[in-house]
Amino acid sequence: MTPELQGMDWMPSPPLAPIDCPLDLDHLSRMTLGDAELEQEVLAMFAEQAARLLATMTALPAETGALAHKLKGSARGIGAFAVADAAASLETAIRTGHGRPHAFAALKEAVAEVRAAIAAMLKR
Repeated sequence: MTPELQGMDWMPSPPLAPIDCPLDLDHLSRMTLGDAELEQEVLAMFAEQAARLLATMTALPAETGALAHKLKGSARGIGAFAVADAAASLETAIRTGHGRPHAFAALKEAVAEVRAAIAAMLKR
């Protein structure tokens, strides 16, 4: 680093998206047309669906690809993009035959984070 740059006071850039919430709340608001009651209903349904789909993936491994695809679409709809990305990674792992256990564990973690955020939001 040049002496001129070393002498400057640097300020960290703010994150591009809030890091404390695994949901894109702006996206959710757009998808529900700003209807707060509908947002809560959609979030509650997603939390239940995600838990049910993960349980079914565990019980019926042959169905995991189709269920991950379904979860990916639902997650994108509410702005749970980390869940959608993890579900897409699981689909890829199934298709290629590489890394399925790791991809499934990452999906479970992403779902747990989103479900915790949803639970906190619904308690307000």
